Amino acid sequence: MVDFVGAGCGAADLITLRGKRLIENADVIIYAGSLVNPELLKYAKAECEIFNSAYMTLDEVISAMENAENSGKNTVRLHTGDPSLYGAIREQMDRLDKLGIDYEICPGVSSFCGAAAALKAEYTLPSVSQTVIITRMAGRTPVPGSESIESLARHGSTMVIFLSTGMLDELSGRLIEGGYSADTPAAIVYKASWEDEKVCRCTVESLAETAARNGIEKTALITVGKFLGNDYELSKLYDASFETGFRKAK
Repeated sequence: MVDFVGAGCGAADLITLRGKRLIENADVIIYAGSLVNPELLKYAKAECEIFNSAYMTLDEVISAMENAENSGKNTVRLHTGDPSLYGAIREQMDRLDKLGIDYEICPGVSSFCGAAAALKAEYTLPSVSQTVIITRMAGRTPVPGSESIESLARHGSTMVIFLSTGMLDELSGRLIEGGYSADTPAAIVYKASWEDEKVCRCTVESLAETAARNGIEKTALITVGKFLGNDYELSKLYDASFETGFRKAK
């Protein structure tokens, strides 16, 4: 059995109870060493065999899983954040399907949630934004043309941009081209929930300058939108004049 486990956004105690239990019971752990907090490996039993996938190819990862399965061992594939976002798990699951190896997925706390917590912010403020766009700049992995930063920026909604810290000059230009004003609030959240977490508030125009001034080159999320401002409407959920199935209007 292989369990794909979301490690959470950084802090070791932000893994789910289920994820922690799976790590504790694993005979083999293959973890994304470039991003997963190694403190999580302290939950593993002493005899657990541990592989760092940062040094492995897809074939090597699958081979380790297959060898474990043939030996009757349980494997945890430990991914950063939640495996469903930029986790490259589909290609692993397809290979396991061909090999007839069962697997399940344990969700985790994504770094975009950790970033909001670090910012003490709500992405979906009434009258400001009710939509969150999660995306990335094109790099070695291409982005479909219909999902360019410019086209997504035209919505004016909240944006959370992964894997793009090394391209902030270009990102700023594309966001402005798409419709955000240069002074639209933005923030760079470095290693959300880690001990060395850093939150840098800025504007769309000053993203690159802010990152350079703070020595941030990678492992950060970019957030953009007026949700970072102070103007919004109160929620109807707790409005005294708003009636629900649980509460009469007053």
